[in-house]
Amino acid sequence: VEVNSETDFVAKNEQFREFVADVAKVIMSGNPSSVEELLTMKMPTGETVDEALKEKIQVIGENMNIRRFERYEGPCAAYIHAGGTHGVLVKFETSDEVFAKPEFDVYGQNIAMQIAAMNPKYWDKSLVPQADVDHEMQVQVALMDNDPKMASKPQQVKEKIAAGKINKFYEENCLLQQPFVK
Repeated sequence: VEVNSETDFVAKNEQFREFVADVAKVIMSGNPSSVEELLTMKMPTGETVDEALKEKIQVIGENMNIRRFERYEGPCAAYIHAGGTHGVLVKFETSDEVFAKPEFDVYGQNIAMQIAAMNPKYWDKSLVPQADVDHEMQVQVALMDNDPKMASKPQQVKEKIAAGKINKFYEENCLLQQPFVK
């Protein structure tokens, strides 16, 4: 669930965090199909989510809104990064037997942490659109064109060097090609 506030100060407030956790519980138990439907559902305190939100706005003194939510069922792993600044939830395609193993919890959290820390744009290099690879090639050639040591080299040489640098692009942007952060 994404609940927005105007400042980071509010996002760190314990009342705000409790409210978000309660809203998440309502989503899990009630399975609403939209934010509008969620706002009409009852909180554990008996009031609607909308009433609870308005009450928190008055108590905390800052505008807040529930922007969106998503439900995931099945094997998932979560990681909250850097004191709650952002989080990652990864849904895995695996058997219940594998998911139940204690090692899977550590594995799943490590994958989620990798994504939080390195922010890959793609799962694998095979999924990078050719247009993105072509753009990166153009960027690398342009950098060499502006480098006094490289500017005089023939275009074919620059293109070969740029092609070699594409592996670095994959390491920075593709989860499966990234070195493990730990």
